[in-house]
Amino acid sequence: MNELQCHLQEIIRAQGPLSVASYMALALGHPQYGYYQSQNPFGAQGDFITAPEISQMFGELIGLWCVQRWRDMGAPREFILCELGPGRGTLMADALRAARISEDFLIAAQLHLVETSRTLRKLQQSAIKRPVIWQDRAADLPALPALVIANEFFDALPIHQYQRMADGWHERMVTTDPSTDQLRFMLSPLPVASADAFPAALRRAPLGAIAELCPAGQAIMTDLALHLAEQGGAALIIDYGSESSAAGDSFQAVRRHGYCDPLQNPGQADLTAHVDFEALARAAQAAGSRTDGPVEQGKFLLRLGLAARAGRLAMNATDEEQTAITSAFHRLTGSDQMGSLFRALALRHPLLPPSPGFEA
Repeated sequence: MNELQCHLQEIIRAQGPLSVASYMALALGHPQYGYYQSQNPFGAQGDFITAPEISQMFGELIGLWCVQRWRDMGAPREFILCELGPGRGTLMADALRAARISEDFLIAAQLHLVETSRTLRKLQQSAIKRPVIWQDRAADLPALPALVIANEFFDALPIHQYQRMADGWHERMVTTDPSTDQLRFMLSPLPVASADAFPAALRRAPLGAIAELCPAGQAIMTDLALHLAEQGGAALIIDYGSESSAAGDSFQAVRRHGYCDPLQNPGQADLTAHVDFEALARAAQAAGSRTDGPVEQGKFLLRLGLAARAGRLAMNATDEEQTAITSAFHRLTGSDQMGSLFRALALRHPLLPPSPGFEA
């Protein structure tokens, strides 16, 4: 039993069972024992690999997307270039390198990174090598036009889980098994007072179904959309999940590139859940932003020119490098890889034209 599990059991003994959201927040973000506070989980030596770690092409295309959106905004002389949850800074470093095609863009950009982990902040500064302003919350961005990127950010936000029983929806909780002293799931004895917060598709789910809600994600999306509607700009969200709201248990843990029990060894594995893109889009639209998508990641990257970029890189590559480029291309776009599981959703000020990569 690790230190965070002991801490969680003390909380449960003192206050009662934890919601899945509270458990997830503590396991990932506890200031001393939380997963993102104490570890560097990215890359082959970590627990998982994200798209920017697979190939430089991913970040480069997003950098070009940002340059085009900045031009669509009228090329403001000062704007925020922001990434939510930037990991090791790989995506932003690649994006800024590609953005060298427009020196005025780089001069105008005020770089903000939304990151709470002090460990990752050090890695980000080392990778980016440019003045950075760190924020703890997206809501803290200053009043300027903004371009915001969030790659595999929303999937790590805490979710609440509910199970439909004969008398209504009961919240799924985390408690301690008195016979084994291990963490386990349980259902709240009383149903929720109202299911009005549930999307209509979830309210029609059959008995036994699991519903997942992410209030934290919708709140962040609302903050972003309000900022864009008031100050101007655009945002790009890339993550894995469902295009439409649907029932299902997607809460999972990943450690050393494999799945594991999310209640075992808290703080030592990444905890995630599928993103409900329909819910995020509704929140953005309600706050005054237009949305494009979602579209599959593979289609989005191909529309931005991934095939041409891969071909360009392969021209002067060795046989081994060409094999790596081909493998990365398939991993990013293949229907059996990230291409269809991951999706892209864009936000924009109402006066901006539709976002690149979302053409019919």
